[in-house]
Amino acid sequence: MLLQVLGTAAGGGIPQWNCACPGCSGARAHPHWRRRHASLAVQASEDRWYLVNATPDIGDQIENCPALHPRPGSRRTPLSGLILTDAELDHTLGIARLREAGAGGLELLATSAVREALLTRLRLQAVIGPYTPLNWRELPRERPEPLESDSAVAISAIPVSGKRPRYATDSPGPGEDPWVVALRLTDRATGATAVYAPALAAWPDALQSAVTEADCVIVDGTFWDDEEPRRTGISTRTATGMGHLPIDGPGGTAERLAPLRARCLYTHLNNTNPLVDPGAPQHKRLADRGIEVAGDGMVINL
Repeated sequence: MLLQVLGTAAGGGIPQWNCACPGCSGARAHPHWRRRHASLAVQASEDRWYLVNATPDIGDQIENCPALHPRPGSRRTPLSGLILTDAELDHTLGIARLREAGAGGLELLATSAVREALLTRLRLQAVIGPYTPLNWRELPRERPEPLESDSAVAISAIPVSGKRPRYATDSPGPGEDPWVVALRLTDRATGATAVYAPALAAWPDALQSAVTEADCVIVDGTFWDDEEPRRTGISTRTATGMGHLPIDGPGGTAERLAPLRARCLYTHLNNTNPLVDPGAPQHKRLADRGIEVAGDGMVINL
């Protein structure tokens, strides 16, 4: 199973266009600090790929990943479709950029809650439909299903929270369908598994079970500690109050990752996170516990 990390930043990217915090200023002064919005490419078969989430950077992410480049001829793209972990704008705005998909349409895997929010609140079908059909598939939960009939990778979703995007806070949603999921990706030949969870407001038992069995775990590293948003002045709420479990501190995700046998990495870094600076001492603290920070362009082969 081959995974390509396309981006590792939280909303706004690093640097964020309207911010001059140390992280953003550092990224302007040192281009190697820069991070695009968190996204992942999954190789479904030899020449077919799926993207996890469609960020505002999707065009640049595709151009920076040669495996995703179109093949010789007219619009012969290896991109088979999109997998959505939630309905947040940072993970869905890139759908509009793919409107050139043509008559064959664009395949999207999502939960019912995410699909309904995008169709009824963002009117995605009305806006994108005239350009290309949107072909929806429900993300499987009870048992993994192949990404495609002959795909080497199977996928299943793990509900992790009911956090809704701001534009859908008053939406009833379809029953108890989850708004935010983690993804479990399984190599059908070897049984190797990866768990990708870029947004975590909670750590349910099902997620713990999945990461315990996984070979690679990539999770939400938005904030270093719970007080970071308040300390840096970006919010009056804590990290958990904003829907993100912090990395450090009692109950932080580092405590949960350190005992795992899997290769563990953080993604979805906010511009206020000290990990934005490659020389920050927090990197060594994580490394001492066997935990990494994912980088844009990183290739993971399981």
